[in-house]
Amino acid sequence: MPSTAPTVAALGECMIELIRRGDGALDLAFGGDTLNTAVYLARLGVAVDYVTALGDDRISDDMVAAWTAEGVGTGRVLRVPGRTPGLYLIETDDHGERRFLYWRDSAPARDLFVLPGSPALVEALETYDVLYLSGISLAIWGEAGRAVLFPLLDRLRRRGGRVVFDTNWRPRLWPDRETARQAYDLMFRCTDLALPGVADMQDLYGDTAVETMVDRVRSAGVGEAVVKLAVPGCRIIADGTDLLVPAVPVARVVDTTAAGDSFSAGYLAARLGGAGPEAAARAGHRLAALVIQHRGAIIPREAMAGVVA
Repeated sequence: MPSTAPTVAALGECMIELIRRGDGALDLAFGGDTLNTAVYLARLGVAVDYVTALGDDRISDDMVAAWTAEGVGTGRVLRVPGRTPGLYLIETDDHGERRFLYWRDSAPARDLFVLPGSPALVEALETYDVLYLSGISLAIWGEAGRAVLFPLLDRLRRRGGRVVFDTNWRPRLWPDRETARQAYDLMFRCTDLALPGVADMQDLYGDTAVETMVDRVRSAGVGEAVVKLAVPGCRIIADGTDLLVPAVPVARVVDTTAAGDSFSAGYLAARLGGAGPEAAARAGHRLAALVIQHRGAIIPREAMAGVVA
C-alpha cells in the first residue's frame, strides 16, 4: 500500500442503531459495517470520506453531523427527498454474541448508483486512491447498482487506484446464493486487498478449508488477502508471505458488534501508513480487542486513547 497520504472513500449504508439494554430500554446510535470502519479510520488519522445516500429527515441530518464530528468527510453523501434511513436493533446474549433485527428495505442507500446525482458521484469516485466496500454493500445495491459499480472499479484500478473488500456475507440480503456467488466472484476480480471471513466463505461457497478460501481469492487475482479465522486471529497472504497472526486475548467480551469492521480499520490504517502486513494485523487485532469490550458498534472516543495503528 502507498506510504503517502491517499484519498480514501468507504461506500455503503449507515442505519439507525437501537441497542436493547438489560432493563429493556433502548439506546439510539448510528451504525453500519463500512460506516463503522470509516469512523475508526478517521480516529486513526486516515482522511476518509463516507459515500452513501440518506433522506432529508432530521435523523439523516443528525447522521451527517455525527460523521462530521468524527472527522469523516460527508461531501459525497447523496440526499433523497422524502426518504428515511434503515434501522436495526441489536440484542446481545450473556457471551456478548449479538442478534440483529432489520428494517431497511426502503433505505435510500440501496439506490446509491441509480439516483439523479449518481453519475456525478461515480465520476468523483474514480479519482480516489482507495475505495473500501463490503459484501453488504454489494447486496443492498442490487443488480442495477452492481452494473455501475464493477465498471467503476475497473476504471479506478486501471488509473492506479486500489480496492479493498470485506466479505461480510449476509444471506438474507440476497435473493439466492448463486446470485451472491456470481457477484462475489466478480468483486474478487476487482479487489486488491481482500478481507474474507472464514464463516462468510464457508456459508457462501461451501469452502471447508482455509487453504481453499485462500486459493479462491488468490486465483481471482487478489494480491493481498487477510483471512479472518474462526479461532481468533488471521492468516495473511501478501508480499510473498503466508503467516498466522493470533488475536489479542480478551478476558471479558461485552459485545462483538463491529469486531470485524474495527479490525479492518486498524489493518488498513496501518497499511496506508506504511506498515507491513504482520504489523498491520496486530494493529487490527488491538483495535478489535478494545471494541468488543464495549457495547455498540462505535465505542466512546475516549476509550481509544493511546490506540495507534
